[in-house]
Amino acid sequence: MQKSRRQVLKGALALSAVAAASRSGFGDAESPILTRAIPHTNETLPVVGLGTAVSFPSAGLEQQEKLNEVINALVSGGGKLVDTASTYGNAETVIGNFIDARKIRERLFLATKIEVQPAGPSAAEFQRSLTRLQTDKVDLLQLHNVSRSSQSLAQLRDWKAAGRCRYIGVTSTYPQDYSAMEAIIRREKPDFVQVDYSMDNRDAEKRIIPAAADAGAAVLTALPLGRTSLLRAVKGKTLPDWARDFDAGTWPQFFLKFLLGNPHVTAVIPGTGNAEHMKDNLNAGRGRMPNEQERQKMIAVLRS
Repeated sequence: MQKSRRQVLKGALALSAVAAASRSGFGDAESPILTRAIPHTNETLPVVGLGTAVSFPSAGLEQQEKLNEVINALVSGGGKLVDTASTYGNAETVIGNFIDARKIRERLFLATKIEVQPAGPSAAEFQRSLTRLQTDKVDLLQLHNVSRSSQSLAQLRDWKAAGRCRYIGVTSTYPQDYSAMEAIIRREKPDFVQVDYSMDNRDAEKRIIPAAADAGAAVLTALPLGRTSLLRAVKGKTLPDWARDFDAGTWPQFFLKFLLGNPHVTAVIPGTGNAEHMKDNLNAGRGRMPNEQERQKMIAVLRS
């Protein structure tokens, strides 16, 4: 993924340079990142975060410093949301080591996930996550990949009341489970919903995002670059000139801004193990977002 993305970004450098000079805030790391409110509290969150499902799980000590650079790029660039899970191999440990070494826990919005168990969420699993993350509480605790409409968030609510997490949520990246997920969202009204949503996979627009909006839940978009399919689709293609109108300077920014053009999306969480890609992703949160007419134009480009 990184190699193909590097090629895509290289092809967009000229456009980025021209646009950066011609539009205020375009690709400019000094301009602020857009923030959106978490509906249940109105606390604001930068609209671009970091997913850790791919590059972080298999990381050993030799990769720690490189991944530290990724998290540092997020924080120094104005972001704060880091999303991980108990099942992401070494990811929680890598993040916890960074938190301990840099002493910046308060500058991160830390989200993790625990698995659905027959007897309900596991206290031991949650405690293991806290230990790995080297913190006594997370900002967001999510029930991972819900699949049955009867699944309850009661245990997560108890942990929230006890101060072990500030928000609770549900996730799924499996369309066959969206009916169950929708039922849980409408009944439980979680603080957050995380769902697979990208420019080439818009199933979540039909039921999940509307259900989240009705429940007043913040929406995080997993896999916003389409499991690398979007970058492969535009390999060797030139970014349209009119992408400058909404401050997109690279293809990854183009795809992320498409999602952020949906006002119900609170934040996108693209995964990366490359600090330069993290900086590029953050720039998708700067400047203007495309309106609905422009989003339809973007879809037509992808279809072509």
